[in-house]
Amino acid sequence: MTRLLLMTALLPILGCADETISGYADPTAVYKLVTLDNAAFTAEATISFPEEGHIAGSGPCNRWSANQAVPYPWFEPGPVLSTKRACPALAEEGAFFAALAEMTLAEVQGSVLILSNDAGREMVFEAR
Repeated sequence: MTRLLLMTALLPILGCADETISGYADPTAVYKLVTLDNAAFTAEATISFPEEGHIAGSGPCNRWSANQAVPYPWFEPGPVLSTKRACPALAEEGAFFAALAEMTLAEVQGSVLILSNDAGREMVFEAR
């Protein structure tokens, strides 16, 4: 009986674990995009996981955020909300957001984050 009561008391605590990528990535890290489809990405673009179910970052021109609710290792950003500033790197920003929308898998390896999909596309980020 005591074991049953203890397990019942722990269920809410155990059930609260963050199963999204936010629970696996460093919540204090800002990951910078270094390669997109095996080519160096020279513009500045970032992603971070500040809290459960939430992702945020910056593209070459704009700040952005989205929800992320699928369990790790799946990756499916909700609608991306971003600012609307123009800059000379709008083409790079378009490539960044287009690729981000196509990613379906995430892998965290220490300071490296890899987003990929079944079509062979890949985004490699490094924590800075």
